[in-house]
Amino acid sequence: MAINTVQTRDRSVVERYMAGMQAGPGGLEDLVGLFEEDAVYVEPFGGQPQVHSGKAAIRDFFQNALEQHLRGARLTLDRLDMDGERLRSEWTCEVPAFNAPMRGFDVLTLHDGRITRLETTVTEFPPMRR
Repeated sequence: MAINTVQTRDRSVVERYMAGMQAGPGGLEDLVGLFEEDAVYVEPFGGQPQVHSGKAAIRDFFQNALEQHLRGARLTLDRLDMDGERLRSEWTCEVPAFNAPMRGFDVLTLHDGRITRLETTVTEFPPMRR
């Protein structure tokens, strides 16, 4: 596969991931479908990094997040850097529950267009609306 074709495919994975997040509970299957069966997702939303191993655990996390915390989320891809099968995407997330946008980045490891590891880091976590 040519390098430009791989880069286009890999960028598409990031864009589909973000679209799945924005789709809410209806986007769960598309979102989880981007992950390998034995993928790992590391997220900071419980106060400390939490590791979700395997597609079933990743599905459980996103099902709860999409139903409870990300309703009405709007995500913007601010920057995408690619280095082989590793990607770093910087994003802005606007959620109605927050007073200001949340910002952060994801580091993704892909294999043949599937996510094998995803680690989310939040760099700006705004206060929730009262």
